[in-house]
Amino acid sequence: MTYHPRSDFLRIIIERGFLADCTDLQELDAALTKGMVTAYIGYDATAASLHVGHLLNIMLLRWFQKTGNQPITLMGGGTTKVGDPSFRSEERPLLTPEKIDENIAGMQRVFARYLDYRDEANGAMMRNNAEWLDDLNYLDFLRDIGRHFSVNRMLSFESVKSRLDREQSLSFLEFNYMILQAYDFLELNRRYGCVLQMGGSDQWGNIVNGIDLTRRVLDREIFGLTTPLLTTSDGRKMGKSQGGAIWLNDQMLSPYEFWQFWRNTTDADVGRFLKLYTELPVEECERLGALGGAEINGAKIILANEVTTLLHGAEAAAAAEATAREVFENGGLGEDLPTLALSAAEVADGISLAQLVLRTGLAKTGKDGKRLISEGGLKVNDETCVDAGRMFHAADLAEPVKLSAGKKRHARVTLG
Repeated sequence: MTYHPRSDFLRIIIERGFLADCTDLQELDAALTKGMVTAYIGYDATAASLHVGHLLNIMLLRWFQKTGNQPITLMGGGTTKVGDPSFRSEERPLLTPEKIDENIAGMQRVFARYLDYRDEANGAMMRNNAEWLDDLNYLDFLRDIGRHFSVNRMLSFESVKSRLDREQSLSFLEFNYMILQAYDFLELNRRYGCVLQMGGSDQWGNIVNGIDLTRRVLDREIFGLTTPLLTTSDGRKMGKSQGGAIWLNDQMLSPYEFWQFWRNTTDADVGRFLKLYTELPVEECERLGALGGAEINGAKIILANEVTTLLHGAEAAAAAEATAREVFENGGLGEDLPTLALSAAEVADGISLAQLVLRTGLAKTGKDGKRLISEGGLKVNDETCVDAGRMFHAADLAEPVKLSAGKKRHARVTLG
């Protein structure tokens, strides 16, 4: 029997496709109907920016706040020093405290686009688990917290079991991660009355640990909720492209490239992505997703505009669409295209086409770039060029040069 929730939050996320699992859906629904609920999602500061893979859960927090509840974005200033082993084949490289703080600052700029951190009744909070993890006394922690964890049970979690089954090393440092994450939930409940942890379905084991620990130590009823791990209809992990991760900070990926990622969505994913990544009514998302032929391209432009507006603003979305039209429909250069600006010194002896393809990011490696060129997949100013050794000098770059890898990826090369 399908459960029909009474709370706005659960009703919205279920009909839009956000829900994978919940520890007690009916009890959580009851709590949400009684008044404001506080929930958190944790983010380790392993990179200078969040990426598209994080966007599903950021939208979840946004809907949580829009339905009158209070979200907490928990920054892993402490847990990043350990590293989450979940479904990883090797240990994460350890970062310095300075690098972790720098990464958190970059992530904060993204959250501010989606959540309202103003001092209001349900204003979002941003906290850093270094506040309580950095000063833990090891012996006290083992005695007060560690005694509640069964190693047998921890070994049974799929995230750990899969690593051991592959006979890949799991350090004691990483093994402690799930205890620290469970302790986060306990502390957030104790300090801020947080009763719900949300996250991707790969975090289920960690979330259940936190619920169990909080019940044992504080004897309080709390909940866990997970979202599905998304793949595109052709089986690729969401957020990955030929050029690498789709970053959310505009310093790491231009608004045009972000817009273009969504514009290139596979036909079969349009309706689903509209429901997950935009705030358009569900009926409209389904109508647009059901379009066929050339009309589905219009739906993809709506998807790209809506998602880009949420992150970068309406002006950036409009500029990206205008650039795309200029490049694709009119064969123009488009000033918002990713641009490689070369100095006169860099081209004094000339620079090869293969080098330009690599430096513009149209190919990951020199070998990939040469293959792209030799197979006729590279155009220079809309003319196919198969000579990877073709040299460009200052005179050739007096006007910007457009490089195109296939039909969808473009870059400009200019003389700075």
